[in-house]
Amino acid sequence: MEEVMAGDIVAIASETEGFSTLVAALSAAGLVETLQGEGPFTVFAPTDDAFAALPEGLLEKLLLPENVGVLTSILTYHVVSGKVMSTDIMAGDVPSVEGSAITLTTDYGVQVNDALVISADIEASNGVIHVIDQVIVPPTVDLASL
Repeated sequence: MEEVMAGDIVAIASETEGFSTLVAALSAAGLVETLQGEGPFTVFAPTDDAFAALPEGLLEKLLLPENVGVLTSILTYHVVSGKVMSTDIMAGDVPSVEGSAITLTTDYGVQVNDALVISADIEASNGVIHVIDQVIVPPTVDLASL
């Protein structure tokens, strides 16, 4: 199922139902311009439901200006350099833009750490989006400290 949509990653996320929280978070973290850049990028994009499943009050804390560094780390942990289509994904650790590795598995569909890819290969002009069902958090972030 290959879907090609016009526009960059941010434009597609903005126009697609279910990504309003991601778009708001990218905006709060000042990452909109980056993900509108040349890339290519592979984005494992959490849905609104994935953000809603975070512990009570966490999303609100992450969106506060004083937590922009933490929010940026979490969001860039969902991004890999290059355009990786689902058919090219191989099991193993891959460095994220944040710097920490994400673990990809392909045993039961494609998983990113503990998140499942629920929709793959949404092509953008500067990369590809794979939709995931959870927000993944890099090991460098201690959510309890917020």
